[in-house]
Formats: sequence, C-alpha cells, structure tokens
Amino acid sequence: MRAQIGCRGYRPSCLSVNDSHNVLVTCPWVRKIKEFSSHGKLIRELTLPDDVIRPRHTIQTRENEFVVCVCGGLDDDAVHRVCKISADGSHIVRSHGGKRGSGHGQYAHWAVDDNESVFVADFRNQRVRLLSPTLDHVRDVVSRDQLKWLPCRLCLDVQRRRLYVTVNEWHEREDDFTSGRVVVFSV
Repeated sequence: MRAQIGCRGYRPSCLSVNDSHNVLVTCPWVRKIKEFSSHGKLIRELTLPDDVIRPRHTIQTRENEFVVCVCGGLDDDAVHRVCKISADGSHIVRSHGGKRGSGHGQYAHWAVDDNESVFVADFRNQRVRLLSPTLDHVRDVVSRDQLKWLPCRLCLDVQRRRLYVTVNEWHEREDDFTSGRVVVFSV
C-alpha cells in the first residue's frame, strides 16, 4: 500500500512517527506540525508559538507533548534550542539553548531514547550533548576530539545502545562541505 502525505506549499523538513503510528511532518517556514494517519489522511495541524522560529524536527512524547529542534544550526538563525511544546502546540513548556553566540550551541538534529532523554548534535561546538527528559543538560556524550568534523544528523539504535552521528568536513576555501562520514558510539 502506498499513501501520499500532502504538504503543498509547506516545504516539510523532517518526519517522525508517534506511538499511534501517525506521521509527524515539521514545516519550518510556517511553524507548523502536521499529523497524518499512516494512510496519508490529515489528522491535525498545529501552529507553533511565535517564538518557535524555524522548527526543524519534531517527536511526540508519551505525554503527547512535542520535542522540537528549533533553527537547526544555521548561522543566520537567531535562536538555537530544543523545546518541549504543549500537546495542543500553543506554548513552550521547557527549552534548552539560547541565542546564537550565547555558548549554548547550535543544534542541528537530535534523537530520543526510551527514557525520553535527548541527544543533540551541537553543530558549531562539534559535540553531542545529552539532555534529561526535562531538557536539563546532563553531560556531553561525544566530544570535539571524538568527532573531528561538524555533526549534522543523529540516529539512535535504542536496543543496541549505539548512536550514529553523521559528520561533515567544512572547508572555508571552497565555502562548502567537502567530505562526510558516519561515526558510531556506544551510549
């Protein structure tokens, strides 16, 4: 069976699947989360608060709140953080991160474990941080020395306790990424 999920005009960014097996589509340019059935039927559309600028990736927690990666580490983005959003999408419950240059990092992507702890790729600081389910900083789980390059995406194999991190090498002269690889860590 093939289903199509329509996001015409919304330029979707990332997908995830919730516990009900529905698909969550994050639409950064319009600050929306769209939830579709596994057959492609639109179930609901949430408009996020005004201070959630360019959400990149969303998952839904067991309590039906949403964890949203905001701004995805782009240099021109004003705020880089991970937010926990209310179940109705109307307000931020908690957040971790801050304004660009505040020392909090520039979060590019993240993964969540069974306990709802959050692993975040801190793009510019070249590390992976672990946040508690309440989004408090726990520790850095992967350092700059272990990565060597810029972390862009994460995938967590919960059963094997392995964290897969895509890293890319940036060359100023070419003003572009020139190489990439996947690095695997036990967590």
